[in-house]
Amino acid sequence: MRFKTVFGLAYRQVRGFTVGLLSLLQLDELKVPSYTQINRRFRALDIAAFAIPKRGSLTIAIDSTGVKVYGEGEWKCRKQGWSKRRTWRKLHLGVDPETNFIHCPTTTTNAESDVSQISELLDQVEDQIDEVYLDGAYDSAACIDALLERTIKAVIPPQRGAVEWYRAQVGDLADYPRNVAIRRIEEIGRAEWKKEAGYHRRSLSETAMYRYKTIFGPRQYSRSLSTQIQENKMKIKALNQMTGYGMPISKPKVA
Repeated sequence: MRFKTVFGLAYRQVRGFTVGLLSLLQLDELKVPSYTQINRRFRALDIAAFAIPKRGSLTIAIDSTGVKVYGEGEWKCRKQGWSKRRTWRKLHLGVDPETNFIHCPTTTTNAESDVSQISELLDQVEDQIDEVYLDGAYDSAACIDALLERTIKAVIPPQRGAVEWYRAQVGDLADYPRNVAIRRIEEIGRAEWKKEAGYHRRSLSETAMYRYKTIFGPRQYSRSLSTQIQENKMKIKALNQMTGYGMPISKPKVA
């Protein structure tokens, strides 16, 4: 399945590729299952996550992106609109901005909210998490409270024009992270607050999504949700393995 995922092969092609590879390695005695067996076994395959090297406490950037399942392409939608058959899955990723490793992925239908996946994503991370960077879509009490229960600092920009929350009377939640952020934004401005809080690091989660779609394509080849979850687990494992081999080093161009 690693060959199918990385090289974008059909199940018949995966079998032929594997047979040819074993022949080159002079391992013809090894038997390769038929393409239908590969398909059936993949659904129940226990895909172990890539063993990410431990380095102490972590900072995680979380975001989601849409991966198309079926439907019209972008050109048709722009020219003639989209039909009811157009649908996609949501891929939620938790990325370490320092190493670019993906520590926690989930796959859901497009009806699931981003906030609903916070607990499931964080439960996948065994190491201590110090900070979590999220965009304005996660600006909710459910998300912030879930992070506070885990003693994790939440860096979430409040919506523009946001007001402080309170329980019984104004000011009784003065230390609530969202209220602290609102007051600080009023003092120094939103742009300066983002710099001060290090919020720009959240964009690295979008870089991971760009890498995912560039390498594996913008759509799922599986049809059922359970198999799509398996497919994304395999893709994330392969992506982490590529990251483990080494990331490109970007340097400014010297004139």
